[in-house]
Amino acid sequence: MLVFAWAGGRSPHVPSRTLRAAPRAAVVRDVDVLVVGGGHAGCEAAAAAARSGARTVLVTQRIDTIGEMSCNPSIGGIGKGHLVREVDALDGLMGRVIDEAGIHFRMLNRRKGPAVQGPRAQADRELYRDAMLRELQAYPGLELYEASVEDLVVDEPAEGSAAAAAAAEAGRPVGRACGVITADGSELRARAVVLTTGTFLRGVVHVGRESRPAGRFVSTSEAVEPPSTGLAATLGRLPPPATLGRLSTTRPRHTHGAPLQAASRCPSTASRQARLRGSPRRASTFRGSSRSRPR
Repeated sequence: MLVFAWAGGRSPHVPSRTLRAAPRAAVVRDVDVLVVGGGHAGCEAAAAAARSGARTVLVTQRIDTIGEMSCNPSIGGIGKGHLVREVDALDGLMGRVIDEAGIHFRMLNRRKGPAVQGPRAQADRELYRDAMLRELQAYPGLELYEASVEDLVVDEPAEGSAAAAAAAEAGRPVGRACGVITADGSELRARAVVLTTGTFLRGVVHVGRESRPAGRFVSTSEAVEPPSTGLAATLGRLPPPATLGRLSTTRPRHTHGAPLQAASRCPSTASRQARLRGSPRRASTFRGSSRSRPR
C-alpha cells in the first residue's frame, strides 16, 4: 500500500500538474481521502478513513468486483488469523464479513499453545464479495466511484522556495499528491491519496505458454479485467522513481482425480466427520457469535 498524504489543508504554494500529459476535465470530486483499489487493503483503508470522519471516495475499475477474492478464498491462517482479529479490534470489516460468507472454519495448531494457534476460514467468493459491498455502501461519508486511475496530480513547490529547499535537504521527494486523473480525463482531488492496487499494477497473466497484460480473470465469466498500466508508468516517473516489481499469484494445474487413484488417497468418511467435529465453528469477529452465523 502506498500513501501520499500530509497534515493540514491543501498545499498553498504551487500550481498542480499531472505527471503525464493527459486530457483535463473539471474536478468531479474534492474530498479528504481518495483510496484507489477495491481489494482487502482498499476496503479497509476506505472504511477506516470514513470512520474517522473524513469524506472518502473509493475508486475502483468495477464496483461489482469490490472485495473479489483470489482463487484460494481463505481468510486467516497461521499468523494471519491474528491480524484478522487485530483489524476487527480496530473496527475493521474483514472479521465480520468472513463470518457472513464463511463455509468452513478451522483452528490450526490446536494441539499447541494459544500464541501459535491460527483461525482460518474458507469463504464463498460471491457471498464475501456481496457482504463487503453491502458494508461499504452502508458507511456514511464513503462514496464508491467506478473508474480506472491513470495518473496522479501533484502539487510542487516553486523552484527556489523554502519548501523546495527543505525537501531537498531532508532527501525526500519534492511535491505532494493531491488527486488522481481517471481514464476518461476526470480529475478527483483530495488531501490524501492511498494506492492499494494489488496485482493490477502493470499486471501480467500467464496461461500455459501465453502471456498477456491483465489484472485478473473475472470469476463469473471468461473475461479479463485490464491492468493498471498508466498508474504504473506514473509511479516509475516519480522523483525519485519507484522500483516496480511483481509478486506471483500463480496456482498449479488442476488434474482429474481418477488417473491418480484419488479414492485411495482421500480420507475416509469417518475421519472427515471426526475432523469436522474436532473443529467447532468460531466467530472471526469479537462482536459476533458462531451460533448466529449461517451454516
